[in-house]
Amino acid sequence: MTIHLVGDLMILAVTLRVFGKDTLTLLRHLAAAGVRVGVSEMSRRPHEGKEGR
Repeated sequence: MTIHLVGDLMILAVTLRVFGKDTLTLLRHLAAAGVRVGVSEMSRRPHEGKEGR
């Protein structure tokens, strides 16, 4: 291992440590928003007599 590779790995480890929890929280919020959109699409009633929209 070169000293540059070790430095890059250390920076990666610190970055994951600092931003890892925020990233997981953001992914959870995005997943919840996707579920809400899917549920609202499923519960939406089709318009009777109006085609093409």
